[in-house]
Amino acid sequence: MKTPQARTIRPRGTPWILGLIGVLVLVPLALVAPLAAVCAVSGLGLTGGLLLWRRLSALNTAQDIVSKEIGVLSQRLVKLESVAAALVQTRMQGSPAAQSSAPPSDEAMKSLDARLAAGIEEVTAEIGILSGIVRELAAVVAAQDGDIDRLKAQTQAQVLTQPHARVSPQAQQAAARPAASSPRPAASAAQPEPAQTPPVMCEPAAPMRLVPRTTPPAPRQSDPFGTAADEAPVIEAFDGAGLEVYLQPIVSLPQRKVVSYEAMPRLKVGGIVLTPETFLPALERHGRTTALDRRMLQQVAIIARHLQGRGSPASVCYSLSPQSLFEPGFLRSLGRLVSEGPELAGRVVIALPQASWRSLDAEQAALLAGLRGRIGFVMDRPIDLRFDPTNLAERGITQVKVAASLLLRPLNREAMPDIALEDLVASLVRAGIRLVATGVESEIEVPDLIDLDVPLAQGGAFAAPRAVRAEVLTAPPETAPPPPPSPDPPPNPPPQRRPFRDFLRRAG
Repeated sequence: MKTPQARTIRPRGTPWILGLIGVLVLVPLALVAPLAAVCAVSGLGLTGGLLLWRRLSALNTAQDIVSKEIGVLSQRLVKLESVAAALVQTRMQGSPAAQSSAPPSDEAMKSLDARLAAGIEEVTAEIGILSGIVRELAAVVAAQDGDIDRLKAQTQAQVLTQPHARVSPQAQQAAARPAASSPRPAASAAQPEPAQTPPVMCEPAAPMRLVPRTTPPAPRQSDPFGTAADEAPVIEAFDGAGLEVYLQPIVSLPQRKVVSYEAMPRLKVGGIVLTPETFLPALERHGRTTALDRRMLQQVAIIARHLQGRGSPASVCYSLSPQSLFEPGFLRSLGRLVSEGPELAGRVVIALPQASWRSLDAEQAALLAGLRGRIGFVMDRPIDLRFDPTNLAERGITQVKVAASLLLRPLNREAMPDIALEDLVASLVRAGIRLVATGVESEIEVPDLIDLDVPLAQGGAFAAPRAVRAEVLTAPPETAPPPPPSPDPPPNPPPQRRPFRDFLRRAG
């Protein structure tokens, strides 16, 4: 019997013949009647498309049939493998004595050891891969948590910037809470410069765990003065006598000796003392931030004179608003403030944020350079810890204020310096700059700051801000007492030898 051969794919005769006839017919027809030739070509194209669609349909049907047959064959192979395995198992069970009597060969043991080793290596590799996947998953989850917290903070910041946001009375009570939390704000400023801050005056803070933080710091609280009606009492209190000055000491570590003070503005509105975070947005919208800085600097100068009259070497620092740098004549007024009182040289210190120091123009840099030596400079509100000590020292900066949370619980690696924090503190000290850790609210943070060799610190763990007495701000400047006279009279000057010519001139 002759085996039928499979059909091969080759050009079919009928389409070629029809095509040749079409060409022989269409070429003369195109010369005689072009429109008829176009219609004929269109008809041939449709015909060819129909034939091609029919061919593809047939191929698709054949493919389905072949796939079904392959599925049937695979099922049969699986059944054959199961039957073969059953036969082998029955044979091995049928002759157990023969298998037990035959000792295992060396080759069989070696192959078994090789298979065991290969299995162990495979399991070890899989465990390593799984551990890597778990680590990557943990990193991704942590990054997503940080992104979520950052988005929440941005949303809160956008809500804060809305100009027509009304706040309930609970927000006003929350704004008044910081003033109520400080014990005896009016009577506690009887001694504005204690020799050493007693820890008894400060309420002990609750213990706090030092865990790494991956969320940004809390943004400014919501503005409770969103409308003009709400802002009217704030502006009226600011234009009146509602502005008060609070002082918070900056102490040295580990001695906790008072080195300087920071002056903080407070605004008293209807018996409620508001913090800058509460009333500054209203002043910014009315363009009163520069007026606030001018009034605060005058009060700072009075406090510095008072401290000098009492023989205290402490200076007074005040954080300027970045908008005041762009006010015409503001920096020149600082020079006049110091020139009127030469004894204030070095006792009045102004602080500017890191972004302002980095974005100074030529005129601002020249005016600040002219104030160097008469007014101290501090950099606060840092964005990151990538400081250039040499550049800071050239600008006359003597202190750098950094939040304790940024030192102990860094936000992200981008904000951290390229060197260790201990080396950063040492490099600042070599350049004549001292690091101040601000916002120290727990005693648990103090040993960690000492381990980092931070020289100065500020926060509620040492002393809360206290109001300056009104008589201090209105009293005339005290002068230092003159030195007591010596009990022994001054000795007579020794006789001087005169030349003989002077004697003869006087005799003649």
